[in-house]
Amino acid sequence: MPDREFDGLAALVTGGASGIGRATASLLHDRGAAVAALDLDVSDVPPGVIGVVGDVSDPASVSTAVAEAVARLGRLDILVNNAGIGAQGTVEDNPDEEWHRVFDVNVVGMMRVARCALPHLRASDHAAIVNTSSVAATVGLPQRALYSATKGAVLALTLAMAADHIGEGIRVNCVTPGTADTPWVGRLLEVADDPDRERAALEARQPLGRLVSAGEVAEAIAYLAGPHAASTTGIALPVDGGMAGLRLRR
Repeated sequence: MPDREFDGLAALVTGGASGIGRATASLLHDRGAAVAALDLDVSDVPPGVIGVVGDVSDPASVSTAVAEAVARLGRLDILVNNAGIGAQGTVEDNPDEEWHRVFDVNVVGMMRVARCALPHLRASDHAAIVNTSSVAATVGLPQRALYSATKGAVLALTLAMAADHIGEGIRVNCVTPGTADTPWVGRLLEVADDPDRERAALEARQPLGRLVSAGEVAEAIAYLAGPHAASTTGIALPVDGGMAGLRLRR
């Protein structure tokens, strides 16, 4: 029998129409949850998942989208704050406008969605928030200054939220994935001078020797979101092929 630990629970997944978000929405649905996926384009949400159009960089859009999701789900027990965008370069390479834009989506966007979701989560006996951070929050990666700064902020935000809301029975955790085989990474490879060589380099820097799959990250998110993890809050769970913790001799 499949694990149905999410029977009777409702989840909202941001960035839920592609990559890690889509894999998470699909997994939670398969395990019994009623799921809504919030995204700019919801044409490719998983079967059985409710698509809700929303822009996490727009406060009014977030308020409307969360209200719609809760109305269609009937309740809200789980928020997966996954929506985000990438950036490449050193501190010399990205203009101020891009710094503001990426922080607005990756960090302030999470705050906007959580702020709207919290009144509904307080009514749940199984309330959980899972944020998507990155190994870039804990490991120095070249050409990722802006992206790393936002994901470091997500990690700090997760810990602060966990402290703020533990008394309300709301658990808050995050995952820190390594380089994952997602559409965003695929687009980076497409514009590389030598895509095959670049992919091999990304795979080699993770001790397992391959990219992390979106499904593997979704499994970690589902664990943190689920009732089986009822005593787990304020942690960052790496899903990085050993990248953050292992130093192998080759």
